[in-house]
Amino acid sequence: MDKKENIGYVAFISVVSALGGLLFGYDTAVISGTVSQVTAQFQLTTLMSGWFVGCALIGSIIGVAFGGALSDRFGRKKTMVLSAILFTVSGFGCALSNSFYQLVVWRMIGGAGIGIVSIVCPLYISEISPALHRGRLVSLYQLAVTVGFLAAYLMNYFLLNLSAGYASSSPILQNVFGTEIWRGMLGFESLPALLFLMVIFFIPESPRWLIVRNRENEAVHVFSKIYNEKQDVAFQVSETKGMLLNQGKSDWKMLFQPGIRKAVIIGCAIAILGQFMGVNAVLYYGPSIFEKSGLSSGDSLFYQSLIGLVNMLTTILALLIIDKVGRKKLVYVGVTGMIVSLILIGLYSLYGEALGLSSIFLLVCFLAYIFFCAGSISAVIFVFLSEMYPTKIRGVAMSIAGFSLWIGTYLIGQLTPWMLETLSPAGTFFLFALMCVPYMLIVWKLMPETAGKSLEEIERFWLKNTKK
Repeated sequence: MDKKENIGYVAFISVVSALGGLLFGYDTAVISGTVSQVTAQFQLTTLMSGWFVGCALIGSIIGVAFGGALSDRFGRKKTMVLSAILFTVSGFGCALSNSFYQLVVWRMIGGAGIGIVSIVCPLYISEISPALHRGRLVSLYQLAVTVGFLAAYLMNYFLLNLSAGYASSSPILQNVFGTEIWRGMLGFESLPALLFLMVIFFIPESPRWLIVRNRENEAVHVFSKIYNEKQDVAFQVSETKGMLLNQGKSDWKMLFQPGIRKAVIIGCAIAILGQFMGVNAVLYYGPSIFEKSGLSSGDSLFYQSLIGLVNMLTTILALLIIDKVGRKKLVYVGVTGMIVSLILIGLYSLYGEALGLSSIFLLVCFLAYIFFCAGSISAVIFVFLSEMYPTKIRGVAMSIAGFSLWIGTYLIGQLTPWMLETLSPAGTFFLFALMCVPYMLIVWKLMPETAGKSLEEIERFWLKNTKK
């Protein structure tokens, strides 16, 4: 297949697009190192602290609500440019905020960027990827997310240590890198955002989107860079055009066809359930949980960095095997491991002190949980969502599923402090374990295995039951 396909070129444009995932990961995870500092500086209540974490997620919900429609209307590439601009101004704005309310506004602007890239980047990669390589190429986006997580954890750890002895005659620099180091943590996002903005101009528009917009000559040009043989280019163009003819004229009406409606509902279900299985609670509140187990703030950030490293390395493993093993098998194995890990974390919360267990046991349980999560639901969710829907409405349908994902993420960000206080840590993690069960059942009973199938083959699977 490598002789027929220019995999090096496809990998390049996939990596460029995946940089949006790095910004997603950094913006999402950097908050974990700033919560206690911002809470102390602005004297926030528990609910206001949750709002500080959750405000970017409101922006993400707004971004995801419009991101798919924007990408369908203006193209995947222009929509990525917009997201890069939002990330850039958000980072600078957070670093220079004069009040808590300004900080919230800038965080929401960055959140809008997160929402947009969570739709358009995996969607774009899926549309330019050959079928046999699509799983691992779309997984590059999730890998970039985990790199962003790790970069945020390491940056938080580095800047926290730097701030201890930092001294500058400039009041701004002293605030950003010294007395109010959370500014530096949030502001550093602007650097990769600027890089993302520049490199987007070196990649083409999605050829499938170009066909939807009746720009077939441009699509042929892009496909010719991906496929080395003319018959493969012609086949890709004819397949996409053929499916568009079968879809009719109305985009929105397609969402209500029985087969497509079922796919959208399933996508929404796995998107929102994935958030209630605990991963973002660990990513957002991990340092706080570790601090309550007796660690210092520096040690807790170090532990969180280890979690980020395992998250990234496991995603690399999943990327290498997702097209060989298949999406569904990864879910079966990974979610089972997540359930066991979550139960062990809950039991530690109940009996760890009485049994004399050290915080190392808690760390091992968290690392095991991240290993199974990163190797399963985190690796497959954007692959599933990016390949489930017809080309003509892929952006809008992904926005609907992504909207559910971000609603779930927002609720977890807001409710986790309350759950940890009200349900206790043990009850919270037992609840996360329980929520894993319906997720696995949906994937088992309702989802097709999509590994190795073209986007048009997957589309036909959902459409074949439209009359039922």
